[in-house]
Amino acid sequence: MYLCPSTKIMEDTFKHKGLRRMLAKKLKSKGIHNQTILNAIEKIPRHLFMEAGFVEFAYKDQAFRIGAGQTISQPYTVAFQTELLDISPGDKVLEIGTGSGYQTAVLLELKASVYTIERQRELYLRAQKNLQQLGYYPHFYYGDGYKGKESYAPFDKILITAAAPYISDELKQQLKIGGTLVAPIGAGDTQVMTTLVKVSETEFVQTDFGDFSFVPMLKGIKR
Repeated sequence: MYLCPSTKIMEDTFKHKGLRRMLAKKLKSKGIHNQTILNAIEKIPRHLFMEAGFVEFAYKDQAFRIGAGQTISQPYTVAFQTELLDISPGDKVLEIGTGSGYQTAVLLELKASVYTIERQRELYLRAQKNLQQLGYYPHFYYGDGYKGKESYAPFDKILITAAAPYISDELKQQLKIGGTLVAPIGAGDTQVMTTLVKVSETEFVQTDFGDFSFVPMLKGIKR
């Protein structure tokens, strides 16, 4: 048993596990081929990252509101971004936007060393509690994602989980040469999923992977 965000006791039942198997199969049919990611989707109890009253939506392939104007991302989007990162065990990954913590758990299941930043104090505290109760221990930080975490740079991979109108110079500098940054870029209702591969201190190779829709990436911190 675990405590969900509403503090009510919830279980991870055989029904939930069966629904996760079905979800993993659906994501595979939609083009997710990395079996390690599919295994993570099948293992992690997504319903425990949501309010108890909305558990019925947990294993549908859709985003859902989690409070503070944020969402838990659609499972396909989580898997797609993670696949673009091409994580190897031991990679140092900077995640901008902890949110519910579900994406963080997926990264940890891939054996990454995760440094995750959240600007909403409410979500920061909630995600930290939920992840620890599930046995996940990333490096947590409450702060401005645009600034990254310079004291722990460089990072092998950087993942932005909100709509970024642009990629800050701070984040570009904190990516190691040969590293990959994945982000939905754009300021409108839809963004273009993008990878930036750093080939030198000043050069990046950009590749676009189609339209997605995220909540905006905001500056500063919110108490």
